[in-house]
Amino acid sequence: MINKVVSGADEAVADIFDGAILMLGGFGLSGIPENCIAALVRKGVKNLTCISNNAGVDDFGIGLMLKQHQVKKMISSYVGENKEFERQLLSGELEVDLIPQGTLAERVRAGGAGIPAFFTPAGYGTEVAEGKEVREFEGKMYVLESWLRADFAIVKAWKGDTSGNLIFRGTARNFNPMMATAGKITIAEVEELVPVGTLDPNQIHTSGVFVKRIFQGKDYEKRIEQRTVSS
Repeated sequence: MINKVVSGADEAVADIFDGAILMLGGFGLSGIPENCIAALVRKGVKNLTCISNNAGVDDFGIGLMLKQHQVKKMISSYVGENKEFERQLLSGELEVDLIPQGTLAERVRAGGAGIPAFFTPAGYGTEVAEGKEVREFEGKMYVLESWLRADFAIVKAWKGDTSGNLIFRGTARNFNPMMATAGKITIAEVEELVPVGTLDPNQIHTSGVFVKRIFQGKDYEKRIEQRTVSS
């Protein structure tokens, strides 16, 4: 049995290089790889292309990397919570590819499944479709979209074992499982790391075959972007 455990986030991201393409899992601030993002900030790697559902907030998540000007390009679907992102976009410092959320998810899934392209109706007739092939199927127009893959996929799970099998919980199941399949090297940080054989095979969301490195994270903040309460 292969043991894929590394000592922590700094070792896990040690070989991430300038100009790398990264996938970072999670949805909003839920289920994001907090420890690895902090390690990337410490490492100071530059000119990154980051594929993520969102761009974090100004002082948390990918927002910390944007603040340090480590990100060259963002490929995302939602970026509305980050003023520094807005500033860099408007000033021309940051390249941005905004993608409909379902299309982003499917492009990542396709990358993991080895499907180089697919047709989707999302974005037809808008700027999203500019420069792309369009075809009609059964009277409806569809846009050709290509897969997304990365040099490194960085995900965060609830539980994992030493062979890299992962269980996600709640909102963390958005983007994390599909991104885990679409990276040349997949790094997983988990809240609880357990021995092989501890997890119920029927509950595993991502097989360890996709995961190269795993470690138990610490000090998770699990922030909420917009807290709302009822009176």
